[in-house]
This record gives sequence, C-alpha cells and structure tokens, in this order.
Amino acid sequence: MSESRTRRSRSAHAARRIAATILGWLLVLAGIAALVLPGPGLLLLAAGLAVLSQQYEWAERRLEPVKVVAFKTAADGVQTWPRILASVSGALVLGALGVVWGLRPDAPEAWPLADRYWLIGGWGTGATLILSALIALAIIVYSFRRFRGVEDPESAAEQSVRKD
Repeated sequence: MSESRTRRSRSAHAARRIAATILGWLLVLAGIAALVLPGPGLLLLAAGLAVLSQQYEWAERRLEPVKVVAFKTAADGVQTWPRILASVSGALVLGALGVVWGLRPDAPEAWPLADRYWLIGGWGTGATLILSALIALAIIVYSFRRFRGVEDPESAAEQSVRKD
C-alpha cells in the first residue's frame, strides 16, 4: 500500500474516532438533560455510553450499571395499572404539547414578554417533543411486553442486561 493511502486510512480512522467521541458525548449530555426534562434520559445516557465504550474502558465499566437501572426503571413502571396509565398519559400529553408547539398559537394576553418569545423553536421543538413521546410509548410497549406479570421484575431486568 502506498504511503499516501496509508495516511488517508489513518486520517479516516482518526476522523471516525473523533466523530464517534463527539456523538457519544452529545448523547450522554442529552441523556443527562433528559433525566430532568421530557425525554428518554436513561436510554440516551446508555446509548452515549455504548458509543463511548467502543473507545474508552471507563465508559464500558459504566455502561452496564446504567443499563441495569434503565431496565429496572422500565420493569418497575409497568407493574401497576396506575403507573402504566400515568406513563401513557404523560407520553400523550408530551406529543400533544409538541403539536401545539409546532402550530404555535398566538400568545395569551397574560404573556409578560414579547410575542416572539412565545413557544420558541416552532416545529423544531415540537418535532423533538413528538419524537420523545413516540420513544416513550415504544419503551412503555416494550416494557409491558417484557416485564408485565413477571414475578421478580428486578431479576428479569438484570437478565435482560446480561442478554445484550
């Protein structure tokens, strides 16, 4: 192989490594934000750690505990009908909020700021809320099918992590 081809190959490898690192950190940061904001926080955090674990041992060590907590939370969330209904209702409200945000109705009379600060982001923000709602519903369906009616949901969650 020629020297220039080897150099290009190394450059491409370095670029992929940098891109993966940036993607991993973006997912980790989005996951941390989504732990307190609407969105699949543990899922994004686990995805970011999974990407980073391909290159960093520290991320690989932290991935399994995050996945265990994510699966335990998923299992716990479908153990009673009130929890299931609350989760589904929350996801539907989030999706409806995304639609309203995208349609961007006029600011109410009581809005204290300029109208341009009402529902900032338009369809960009609305689509993100709708996507979060769809992801939440998918996770609820998965959790219901995987963990509902299981005698020991914590044990089932830990087994799910080990399967991966």
